Amino acid sequence: MIQARTLTPGTAVGEAIRLTAPLSFWGGTDDEGRIIDAHHPQCGEVLAGRVLVMESGRGSSSASSVLAEQIRASTAPAAIILARPDTIIALGALVAQELYGLTTPVVVTASYTEIPDGRRVQVHANPDRAIVSWSTFGQ
Repeated sequence: MIQARTLTPGTAVGEAIRLTAPLSFWGGTDDEGRIIDAHHPQCGEVLAGRVLVMESGRGSSSASSVLAEQIRASTAPAAIILARPDTIIALGALVAQELYGLTTPVVVTASYTEIPDGRRVQVHANPDRAIVSWSTFGQ
């Protein structure tokens, strides 16, 4: 279990996927939540319903609208865990919450590398703090 800082509140559970490179939702993912950036090391991986763990996003300001639409369509990650705050990603989650009433927690922690790839992860993000936890027993 690790503590994190909340960028957008919410609760989510899903299989962790740790990206080895930053990703932009605009041009980097398709409408099914699959990574389509041909230059990304994890091209072809599906993010939908998973807990996305990455150091940071890779911009374009348009990425916030793409993420908001993926949240609306249920093709976004269940939660996003970052090493550094990313206002573009946070904005996408906030827009989806405001327009559609759907929450996708976005949290920041320097301990993001401790989160085991492929493990079932829970994110509980309140406005004042967030907890990221996982089982140490199997999947």
